[in-house]
This record gives sequence, structure tokens and C-alpha cells, in this order.
Amino acid sequence: MRPGPVSRRPILSLVTDRGRLALSPAGSAGLLELVARAVAVGVDLVQVREPDLPDADMLALVRRCVGLADGSATAILVNDRLDIALAAGAAGVHLRGGSVAASAIRPHTPPGFLLGRSVHGATEALAVETDGGVDYLTFGTVYRSRSKPGLAPQGAARLAAAVRAVALPVLAIGGITVDNTGEVFGLGAAGVAAIDLFVEPKRLDGVDGLRRVVEAVRQSYANSHGPGE
Repeated sequence: MRPGPVSRRPILSLVTDRGRLALSPAGSAGLLELVARAVAVGVDLVQVREPDLPDADMLALVRRCVGLADGSATAILVNDRLDIALAAGAAGVHLRGGSVAASAIRPHTPPGFLLGRSVHGATEALAVETDGGVDYLTFGTVYRSRSKPGLAPQGAARLAAAVRAVALPVLAIGGITVDNTGEVFGLGAAGVAAIDLFVEPKRLDGVDGLRRVVEAVRQSYANSHGPGE
């Protein structure tokens, strides 16, 4: 496995959504504040996912996020936009389930560039791994999620099946809380990706609240795997 953020355990991925930031300042400024705090507490991946932004604004936002993470262990990824990721100097791209195959993108990326992909079942996960070019997968929606209120959750059993089907690290996404991370880690998930998991403590207690959440999730992983794992 390529060294870096996806070789660490557990992998913690913040997915951005400035529309969910009930913060002051709001919008992109609030998002940048959240990213800065996520970098400070050691979140592994930040997936910039702001599909409503015009291209020029998205590029400017990603460049700011890359600057905030410079010199840290946090990798900034762009949701589904290789052009913006490369132009901004981001660390990688997270591909939607219906996007271009990673194997077609990989020849056009620099060394060490991360490619992740969303999957929704074990068969799909295996097909993506077999095609190649991907560094990690996210599987969901595992639990009922505020992001996709009309979507029935996949559930723990289907997450476990996807994890068993592949050697790639699989991140659980959808309805992730500190309380249910023990279950997903026990099923073999290498990490978690989330919006509210990281946003809610910021509303309540700033960087200290975010740090406590990150520490609790890492402790949950340690509890699930035992010492030395």
C-alpha cells in the first residue's frame, strides 16, 4: 500500500458541505475555519465536496484548503474533479460511483496522487478493485443519514460483505456517529467518512470538541482491534 493517509488506521475523512455549517462566519469562510481545525486535530482526509460552486470559486476554495493543510499529515481531496484537483495542487480526487473509472484517470495523475471511489455493494467494490487505480473505497449509506434522508440505509451486513470482498481499505459513510464507530470498525472498516461527525462538535465547542471526537473515534478503533493492531 502506498504510504500516507490511507495507510494509517483508522482513516478519518471529513466531507465538506458548507450548507450544513450553522456557523459564524457562514459559507466558504466557515468551511475554511472547519478545515483548519480538522488539520489541527489530525483528520487524515478532507474531501472538498461543494457541487453548487462555480468552477472558479471551487478552484479558489480548494487552493485555500491546500494551503491550510500544507506541511501537515492531512490530505486535501476534491470530489470528482481531476482538473480542479491538479490545478490546485490537491492530494487526490474522490470519485462518485458513476464517475469515470480510476484506471482511466491514473495515467494522468502525479506520483502519490490519491484516488478514492464511492461504492454501494460488495460486487461493485470488487469490480472497482479489479479494474485498478484506486487507493481506497467509501461504502454507504451505512446508517440513515441526514445528507440523504430519502435513501434507505445499506446496513451493517452489507458493509461487512463489501469489506470481505476487497483488500482495499473501506471507509464507512452515512449516519456515522462516535457511538456506532465501534460496530463499523468491528466489521473491518478501515475508517469513516462523515459530515456531521465533524461539524457538530465545532458548533458546540470549537477545536477542543473536534479533538475529543477524533480521539474518541481513534479509541473506538483501538478497542475494536486490540493492542498492537
